[in-house]
Amino acid sequence: MPDLTPPTPPAPPTPPAPKPRADAARNREAVLAAADRLFAECESPGAITMADIAAAAGVGKATLFRGFGDRTGLIRALHETRLAPIRQAAEEGPPPLGPTTPPHERVPALLDALLCFKLDNRHLSLALEGTGNGSPYAAGHYAHWHTTLRTALARIPNLPTPDFTAHALLAATRADLVEHLAGTEGVPRDQLRSQLAEFTARVLGPAVRRD
Repeated sequence: MPDLTPPTPPAPPTPPAPKPRADAARNREAVLAAADRLFAECESPGAITMADIAAAAGVGKATLFRGFGDRTGLIRALHETRLAPIRQAAEEGPPPLGPTTPPHERVPALLDALLCFKLDNRHLSLALEGTGNGSPYAAGHYAHWHTTLRTALARIPNLPTPDFTAHALLAATRADLVEHLAGTEGVPRDQLRSQLAEFTARVLGPAVRRD
């Protein structure tokens, strides 16, 4: 006897996530701009509180917590916003940062871009690396850049331990080191960049010529 049970109707499509309201988007931009300004002007990034940022942005503290969760979430959002152009260039852009660049050119360019970013955003970078429970290696962004460098280093013939080498090279761009050299010792920007380039070149060794 044929089964006369009617077929189950398909589930309705999932409605798209609602777009943030215009005032919520404006508040977010105001908060990020205020936080950016406070971190740039402060003497100690650890002294900047959610209350400080809310007051500078002209919003209530509840707005910050709704939009970012906590202080760590806000710092990460601001850092990602500022770093987005470099990250996009590294993931899909042209040389020298993009993935098609030969590794002997790409690795120094990536490290120089990270160093310049941290020089331009010293206190924000310190605040971000401080969100990793006291270790910059536990901060969310670290694994991304380590993987990017390790992938590039793995393309260099006869280079041992690309994983460790990526850690060692990134250590030269740590925010606390950059702050010590640029802030405490007053090493000029151009000198820091040239020293990092020389150090990286020694680690990588000469490029293999392909005739």
